[in-house]
Amino acid sequence: MSHNLIQDALFSAKSVAELDRIAIEQRQIPSLVLMKRAGRSVLTELLETFGPPSLLSIFCGSGNNAGDGYIVAALAAAKNIQVQVIELSQNLSQDASSARNFAAEANVCFVPFDSSLSIEEGVIVDSLLGTGYLGNLRQPYGEAIQLINDSGLPLVAVDIPSGLNADTGHVAEVAVQADLTVTFIGAKQGLFTGQGPAFCGDIILDSLDVPADIYPEVPASAELLNLSDLLDYLPRLAIDGHKTQRGHSMIVGGDRGYGGAAIMAAEACLKTGAGMTSLATRPEHVAPMLVRQPEVMASPVVSGQELEPLLERPDMLVVGPGLGRSSWSEQLLQKAVAAQLPMVLDADGLNILAEGRVVANPDGSQWVLTPHAGEAARLLGLTVAEVQADRFAAVRQLQEKYGAVVVLKGPGTLIAGPNEVTKVCPYGNPAMATAGMGDILSGIIGALIAQGCDLQTAAELGCCLHSSAADLAAEAQGHRNLVATDLLAHLGGLLNQADL
Repeated sequence: MSHNLIQDALFSAKSVAELDRIAIEQRQIPSLVLMKRAGRSVLTELLETFGPPSLLSIFCGSGNNAGDGYIVAALAAAKNIQVQVIELSQNLSQDASSARNFAAEANVCFVPFDSSLSIEEGVIVDSLLGTGYLGNLRQPYGEAIQLINDSGLPLVAVDIPSGLNADTGHVAEVAVQADLTVTFIGAKQGLFTGQGPAFCGDIILDSLDVPADIYPEVPASAELLNLSDLLDYLPRLAIDGHKTQRGHSMIVGGDRGYGGAAIMAAEACLKTGAGMTSLATRPEHVAPMLVRQPEVMASPVVSGQELEPLLERPDMLVVGPGLGRSSWSEQLLQKAVAAQLPMVLDADGLNILAEGRVVANPDGSQWVLTPHAGEAARLLGLTVAEVQADRFAAVRQLQEKYGAVVVLKGPGTLIAGPNEVTKVCPYGNPAMATAGMGDILSGIIGALIAQGCDLQTAAELGCCLHSSAADLAAEAQGHRNLVATDLLAHLGGLLNQADL
């Protein structure tokens, strides 16, 4: 089996259907052959992950996804595994019908679905819906999914967990909570963002031996990022270099009560290798900054006017961490935008931008915007639910609206830049859902811009460094007690891999 073929390419359901069509019609691979390969792949991965089950229960719908399930059943029976197929439909596609015949010949037990069914042991395989599902679950599919999830047994999803949207990663009603998803031909973009990662478990891609040369005929709709590839873009450290060659970043933020956010961003910036990092903040936050990190040049500013002369020094700005929503905050943002420097705009910087008063007709071509779903919703005039229902569409709309590179944070962070296919960050974990994580990220991206990375590269590499550092931190100390500054200790090791 060829796993992780062209592993960074992600596709829409429509694009995978097109790859499937080319393989069948132009390369003369019968669809039933692909179905058999898919079934074999699922059973192989299932046995490798969970060992031979005492009972294999396979839930089948009506389409080709069900056909894959019937093949799994036939192959399992041939290995003397006790297997039952729970059927939700008699109205099968042609190939699914052929696959069911194979299962019948192997003496597989067929059980019509009943909501009172009880499965107490073994492993469950979800072959209900596949990638064609776009919402509106008909019964008894919703009941079946609920029954599968309530079983508490190991779950394997065929191609995609039923109920998950293959294009958006959104669950409209209910979806199978898989431990393992074996997906075919091309990785579906919805598996990797939004609710996708929470429902897929481990993801394995099998190309089903589709010829590699058909992939260039169908463009990928998104791409998974790879940290080790991106580290190659880090500027080399020159033997005769000096601090000004490594760039000067300025953090602007830290209104009353929010000093920690600006301090964390400054510290992250410094520790990601900026030659110089300065901080413009409320006077009361200067001493805490210097106590924590004396290398940061901290300046007290009580107005936009006081900020103005300081803006002549840095190469780039990070505006927003702890900025607040006061008139002080608005003055600082106004002056920062007027300086026309490359800028990372985060947190309240985004919230003020969304109001449209302080920064009229913004040109974001030198900006990286780093909203979470709430900030993205305010910038687009949508609800958070609408943003989360299609994160790919939301990040693209933001990119087009502001002309900026946009980082839409959350599980499966998305990065959209001008004329770039949307990128997906595959790193990160649930422990990152704590205050200050975004401030660390904006500081990291700011440092990379200061060192000479272009905005797109800085956003991509910054997200991967940030999430990978969080993975290392969670591995070292667990998920429950992780705080944002714990990431800083792990940044150095990741950054230094660039020199290996």
